[in-house]
Amino acid sequence: MGLLLTAKTFSSIATSAYRTIPFRSRPILSAYRKTPTRSMADSSVSPFKKIQIQREDSNVLHSDVQACLQTFDAYVVGKEDAPGIVVLQEWWGVDFEIKNHALRISQINPNFKALIPDLYRGKVGLDVAEAQHLMEGLDWQGAIKDIRASVGWLKANGSQKVGVTGYCMGGALAIASSVLIPEVDAVVAFYGVPSPELADPSIAKAPVQAHFGELDSFVGFADITAAKSLEEKLKLSGVPSEVHIYPGVGHAFMNASPDGVKRRKEMGLNDENEDAAELAWSRFSSWMSRYLSP
Repeated sequence: MGLLLTAKTFSSIATSAYRTIPFRSRPILSAYRKTPTRSMADSSVSPFKKIQIQREDSNVLHSDVQACLQTFDAYVVGKEDAPGIVVLQEWWGVDFEIKNHALRISQINPNFKALIPDLYRGKVGLDVAEAQHLMEGLDWQGAIKDIRASVGWLKANGSQKVGVTGYCMGGALAIASSVLIPEVDAVVAFYGVPSPELADPSIAKAPVQAHFGELDSFVGFADITAAKSLEEKLKLSGVPSEVHIYPGVGHAFMNASPDGVKRRKEMGLNDENEDAAELAWSRFSSWMSRYLSP
């Protein structure tokens, strides 16, 4: 099943990358913290259906296997019998942007059924410090179990095949799912690479497509060097793979909603390029259609 995930190692890679990015907003972080983030979950007309999914945890005690069930919330949108895609959050949590992505996934041609597992159990970061705190406190092994249970739920509820996609933290987890979760049929990851302690992409088992910005400053996590290293490891795995690097854009370039653009600018990320995002969406659609079609 691959390498076990260690929370401290993965967290140190991602959070140190955020600390070293030359965010111009760092001197005004206090002002940034005052800006609340809106979530589609708060809307009375939300197209998402909130469900609960159970995952099984097994612990070995005194040679006896004891199984217990954990329940977590998830949000589903799309046609019942469509191919499924698990959509994994950025370090912010299940906020407006990840729901925007999931909604678009459910509407592109062909239609997909999108499911967002709530890895943070209802918590959402409203600023960089909160998001970092939430990510550092995440049970990473539990997150992998959440993803596997989400894949299983989709396959048990009308989706013959299921893919996984994710952004930033979720992108790294998506690639990890191609290694650690054999039920996954395809992966598309955006600007995030798992640490060696999380998973080794050279033994990926599902087709992987990955997207990175040329100007991404997350050294070792989403910069060009990390992207090219991922590309070489995926070649060793033997699975179909593509790694795309988009010129002139940095981290989180897919966050093109008005609120998403505003948040990126508050963090000092001003590289807007709708063409890059649209090209990535086109490649996403082609990849998932190819590997998730019945």
